Order: sequence, then structure tokens, then C-alpha cells
Amino acid sequence: MKKKPKVRLIFPGRRKFFQNFIFVLFRLAAVINGLALLIIVYFMIANGWQAINWEFLTQPPKEAMTRGGILPCIIGTLYLSLGAMLIAFPIGVASAVYLNEYAQPSRILRIIRLGINNLAGVPSVVFGLFGLAFFVVWLKFGISLLAGALTLAAMTLPVIIGATEEALKAVPNTYREASLGLGATKWQTILRVVLPTALPGILTGAILSISRAAGETAPIMFTAAVFYTPQLPTSLFDEIMALPYHIYVLSTAGTEIETTRHLQYGTSLVLIALVLGLNLIAIIYRARLQRRMQ
Repeated sequence: MKKKPKVRLIFPGRRKFFQNFIFVLFRLAAVINGLALLIIVYFMIANGWQAINWEFLTQPPKEAMTRGGILPCIIGTLYLSLGAMLIAFPIGVASAVYLNEYAQPSRILRIIRLGINNLAGVPSVVFGLFGLAFFVVWLKFGISLLAGALTLAAMTLPVIIGATEEALKAVPNTYREASLGLGATKWQTILRVVLPTALPGILTGAILSISRAAGETAPIMFTAAVFYTPQLPTSLFDEIMALPYHIYVLSTAGTEIETTRHLQYGTSLVLIALVLGLNLIAIIYRARLQRRMQ
């Protein structure tokens, strides 16, 4: 006779205690993250608010960047972030649509997905070296806005593809079947049913990507950003200044690091506000889409 498998009993009291313990850990982790964010923001505001004024936001740096403002840095960061999204977002969404809706399960598809997941975790400095070798040197774009935007687009592309694929997988198959049953083609089903339903999730990936693109230093220091240029970019092949690289220069390579300490914190505060503003616009748009779909 076969022995009956032993059944391990979990008493309700013990199970409830374990559940409450896990919930306490989750809440504690959330509180720690929130406190860390508040401390960082308070530290930046306390040390950088004195530098924020109209001249600081509307003038270029002066006197070896010890005075003046950061207008070229703000414009350069906006151009880089928006340029990277204009390149990466349509390519990433199209790639995810193909992988999720058209590609047949195979070993090649698994290898492609593995490569995308690995690229999402590659350090940004590696993308910077890739952009330097490929866009700057091989394609001869030089140190330019175009080379920097393409490098940031390559860096954010895996995140957009991954988020878009997950959003597409979350769309119930019954939506697709109902559309096809009404006579729509597969492309019409994807364009008019699947993508609008998955759009809030797709925008979540875009929000994460634009935040990463706006705050990166390593990719742009090899491909787009320069130490100082007072003029705003007028061409895709112009050199630019950017907030992350400007903070790096003021903190490590400036002529008077201690004198410009308040400018360093002020620039960091502006970068945080810029990233927050870009995220807020995307979040509000996503929320409107979700309310419209309900």
C-alpha cells in the first residue's frame, strides 16, 4: 500500500500572523522609500533655493560658470529627453507589437527577449561608449544633439519594449476574438482595440524611460554634452549643455568647486523639478485615458 502524503496544516492564527508580518514589512519598505525621497528633496531645497532666481533660469553661465544661469542646460536636457522619446517610443511600441502579436514562439524569439531583458540592465556608461563608437565616430555625427538623442533612445528602448509587451499581454484575448469575429482584420484589431486598451500601460513605460533619459550623465558626456557653450542649439549637429553633465562639471571639474556649491544644488533642484514636470504631464494624460476607458 502506498503511504498517504503528509498534509502540513497551517493554523489560521499562525497564517494570519505571517500575513500581517509580511504586510508590516511592505509598509515599512514603503515608509523608508518615502522618507528617503523627502530627505533628499529637503536637502536639495535647503541648499539650493538661494540660487534659484530669474537670472539663474534665463541666462547662460558666466565668469567660468561661477555666476549666471543654466538656460542652455535646461534647453539641452529638454531637447535630449524629448528627442530620445520621439525616436525610441514608436520603435519600441512597434517592436513590442510584433513580438507579442505576430511572432511565433520559437528559440529565436526567446533569445530576442533575453537580449532585450539584458539590455535593460546594462550600465548607462556602456551605452555611452557605444554611442561614441557608433554615432559619433563611425557615422561621423560628432559630439552633437543627434548623437546624444540616439544614444539615449538606444538606452531607453529595452524599457519601452518590455513595458509595452506587458501592457499588450494584459489585454484580454476576448477583445481580440470579438473584434476578429466582427470581421476586422488583425491589423485593425491591434490598431483600434488592443493598442488603445494597452495605452495606459504603454505610457507607464514611457514615463520611466523619459525619467531615465533626463537624468543620465554617462551617455551624453561622450556623445552630446560639452563643458561650456553659451549659445542655444540651432541644429541637430550642434553641441549642447545638459543639466546632469553641468552638475558633474561643477562638482568635480570646476575651477571653484566650493564657491559654486549653491549652484550645484540649485541645478540639481531644477533637474528634479524638470523630471517631475515631464512625468506629471505623462501621468495626467494617462489618468485621462484611463477615465475615458472606464
